[in-house]
Amino acid sequence: MSAEATVEGLAKELSSYLDTHRINQVRRAYYYAEQAHEGQMRRSGDRYITHPLAVAHILADLKLDHQSLMAAMLHDVIEDTGIPKDALSDQFGDDVAELVDGVSKLTQIEFRSRAEAQAENFQKMTLAMARDIRVILVKLADRLHNMRTLGPMPYEKRQRIANETLDIYAPIANRLGMHSICTELEDLGFASLYPMRSRYISKAVDKLRGSHREIIDEIRGKLQEKLEERGLPGRILGREKHLNSIYNKMKFKQKSFHEIMDVYAFRIITDTEDDCYRILGAVHSLYKPLPGRFKDYIAMPKANGYQSLHTTLFGMHVNIEVQIRTEEMEHIANNGIAAHWMYKNEPSSVTSVNQSRVDRWVKGLMEMRERADDSLEFIEHVKVDLFPDEIYVFTPKGKIMELPSGATPVDFAYAIHTDIGNATVACRINRNLGSLSQPLQSGQTVEVITAPGARPNPAWLSFVVTGKARSSIRHVLKNQKRAESLELGKALLKKSLKGFGTSLSKIGESQIEAVVRHNQVSSLDDLVSEIGLGNRMAYLVARQLVSGAEEDADTAPQVPSEGSPVTIRGTEGLLVRFASCCKPIPGDPVVGVMDSGKGMMIHSDTCSRLPDDNDGRARLTHLKWAKDITDEFSVELRLELERQRGVIAEVANAVAMADGNIERINVEEQNARLGVVSLVVHVNGRRHLARVMRRIRNIRAVTHINRVRH
Repeated sequence: MSAEATVEGLAKELSSYLDTHRINQVRRAYYYAEQAHEGQMRRSGDRYITHPLAVAHILADLKLDHQSLMAAMLHDVIEDTGIPKDALSDQFGDDVAELVDGVSKLTQIEFRSRAEAQAENFQKMTLAMARDIRVILVKLADRLHNMRTLGPMPYEKRQRIANETLDIYAPIANRLGMHSICTELEDLGFASLYPMRSRYISKAVDKLRGSHREIIDEIRGKLQEKLEERGLPGRILGREKHLNSIYNKMKFKQKSFHEIMDVYAFRIITDTEDDCYRILGAVHSLYKPLPGRFKDYIAMPKANGYQSLHTTLFGMHVNIEVQIRTEEMEHIANNGIAAHWMYKNEPSSVTSVNQSRVDRWVKGLMEMRERADDSLEFIEHVKVDLFPDEIYVFTPKGKIMELPSGATPVDFAYAIHTDIGNATVACRINRNLGSLSQPLQSGQTVEVITAPGARPNPAWLSFVVTGKARSSIRHVLKNQKRAESLELGKALLKKSLKGFGTSLSKIGESQIEAVVRHNQVSSLDDLVSEIGLGNRMAYLVARQLVSGAEEDADTAPQVPSEGSPVTIRGTEGLLVRFASCCKPIPGDPVVGVMDSGKGMMIHSDTCSRLPDDNDGRARLTHLKWAKDITDEFSVELRLELERQRGVIAEVANAVAMADGNIERINVEEQNARLGVVSLVVHVNGRRHLARVMRRIRNIRAVTHINRVRH
């Protein structure tokens, strides 16, 4: 068959989803490439143009847009024929020229075994993908055709290309959700690297399939019967086991060939998401499901956009794996990001989510590239990202827990039980103390350390990745905030009522009900809680309680006399915070400023950030410290000292001798002889601070010391 006939064959295939004008542009690109490659031959003896045409056929199967197909036709023109990029721009437009240039640059990349060169090249690939994801799609199709025609290549080149395919291109196809291209690349790479093993497994599969034909047909018949009985639409396909995946399971999971092949795999394709769940119910009524083997990737898609229901059943004395998905999910499972172009005219929620996922991934690659200190570190990040979506870790008793990639010990704790998550205070990873925020790696043993009465830390929300952990933490914090706002609100209301010379117990029920109604809340507790959150003024509510609900702010008499200050301990939790500007400590005269919805911020009463007008000052809450505070508070000190060897060690030692704790130490040079040191220390009050400062002042080199208040 002549090349012209095959380009017409391609045009016929394209007519199913492209208009005539676009098909003609693809045709024009073909004739241009044919002319440019005139006289060039492939190693197989075919004319060179057969390769770009085959690549375009692969992309047409994926229903890619006309520009990608044009780039497929022209992808070797810049490199092999010396035609410049500008000439392509003039002929076919900037977009196509950019795509061709991007693919050419990727083709020049050789992923040598030297890790450094491989990593640098991967960075180039990332840049090309970030500019236009279609570059990598054309490159994958190019690589797939090269792998299909690898035979005539010299042995060394075959090995290098096969290794590169398994290391780089197949995982990228997988990450982009392109399952059909990924598995073909893997099987071709495997057959090229290990021809004997590949042939052996292939023969064994064929032999087994022949002997299992009856069981397969019987299971399929029963599944079909069950669907018809329930009136559910669905076509049932047998699922092939791929050679490379069989080999990897034998190698890495230490499973025998018969263990792997004794599982009968089926896929049921149906119309709607709703049907998927109905079919799941139907197959579970036919055969018993194996516990712990059901996965709902429809509700929780994999990172590459894959969606399906997976279940393993036990029937006919064998295990039966069933995947259930819609036609669209099937298309996306096989073609991944390429499905985006098929649905471009009628975008669905699935494809747009898939598209944004890939955009996020490529953007993440770009950010990693900027953050990585060197290209080796970058490729390490990428390899973690390219491979599994899940990680598997062990409990101390050896139970395996499956978590999403990026999960932390806190996610692990909540996966075991909500109560364990809530009471977590520390963890051990492989028997060593680890950070609660560090992402776990597959294979680690994780032990969670809990303490009675411990509560989740709001900071956990910034690093947990599982929905269970996130919702559990939020739930506890909400309840904690409510309890704390109630307690703080009661203290503030009590103080304000005292200023009016009364207390809550002396106010009648009807009066309280009238005030609650007037403020449009459902109970007194809600009103008190609003005071604690800083959404209402305690003295206004107190005045309403004393003089009647209708009293309002406009007719307010002067603020009542101060009464006794509210006592604070410094450990009130979420709703009492200490200002970072003046860093107050026990013993300092302090006042509270209510911050709407967030509770009270405590400032030193000389802080420059406090309001200086009378009205603003009147709204401050006067506070006093409880007597027995043992908690630590941060204080910033500024030291001027003569620069000499060991002086910083002397300062650190002096703080330690006074039972202080150094949080941060920062040396700012003034000149060669004198220096300024900024020091943040933890103390539990003014007396303790005085002791720390006295110790530091006794160092001969220190010329001046003072407490810093911004």
